[in-house]
Amino acid sequence: MRMKSKQTLLLASALTANFATAISFDCAHIKVNDYKYDLSPLGGVHEIYHVNKTEEYSTNTTYVLDICQSLGKASKRPNGAGSCEHSKNICGFEDLKPADGNGDQKFGFPIAGLDPMGGGSKDPQFTRLNEIDPEIEGLRLRIAGGSWKGEHNDQKTKDAAAMIDFKCNPDRSGLEGIGTKEAQSVEEKEVAGKRRRAEGDEEKTEQSLQYKSFGPDDDGVYVLKLEWQTRYACDDYQRGKEASSNHWGFFTWLLIIVFLCVAAYLIFGSWLNYNRYGARGWDLLPHGDAIRDVPYLFKDWGRRVVDTLQGSGSRGGYSAV
Repeated sequence: MRMKSKQTLLLASALTANFATAISFDCAHIKVNDYKYDLSPLGGVHEIYHVNKTEEYSTNTTYVLDICQSLGKASKRPNGAGSCEHSKNICGFEDLKPADGNGDQKFGFPIAGLDPMGGGSKDPQFTRLNEIDPEIEGLRLRIAGGSWKGEHNDQKTKDAAAMIDFKCNPDRSGLEGIGTKEAQSVEEKEVAGKRRRAEGDEEKTEQSLQYKSFGPDDDGVYVLKLEWQTRYACDDYQRGKEASSNHWGFFTWLLIIVFLCVAAYLIFGSWLNYNRYGARGWDLLPHGDAIRDVPYLFKDWGRRVVDTLQGSGSRGGYSAV
């Protein structure tokens, strides 16, 4: 019995540790050097394509990512075109075609995210871009947890990661040219992507999300580098939202307080008139006579406004003979 309790405790501790790791990166609440960012509007499954042609091979790579949560069903391509762990945030799917047309290879590889069953660590690291280049405003995310086995998927496994530069662009939401669809619509996205590529992929210059490179860094880690133009990476965007929210909140509470004060005054005054004077009907309300006169006062005020606007086009009274 004691052994079973100990095993249960160890399992609970492991699950707690995995859960803590899983929630360590919250898109909606990112704080870097006292600056707050909310990247949750960029959440959802997105795809970006890259084609590399050599004399021997033509490599068409599709990168699928969701920065806010795991890919789930989107980690598996339709028609056996490759798969990746459900718990990953970023996966690559490579279609390797030899120049002679023989021996096509299709496989998937994880780039960033948690291990299966929620283990491991994504090790998210945030850096403000102006700390790297004072002239650039934005946020850099480096997220790990992937692996790479070479272009033929047969080499020694190397660590993989992704580095996304969210660059401030007040005129872009970040979804231009890429769109967002649910994970269960991956097959439809594949068809749409093939159609765009067949038409020449004119959206490349219009996309807010851009592919930069994929290769080893100084530490030997294979890093996918992306650039994402979005207003949500601007330093003052979230501050402006919070200021606007607080401003509206103040006036909302002010209106509520004024309404409650007026209601309390009317209720207390009515109770006082009833108990002290035995008043009924309109006489219950404090200043009931003035309240009854309000419609007539407005009517008289409206008549005066109309007379003023009409002006003195014709003289009233009698005219001299």
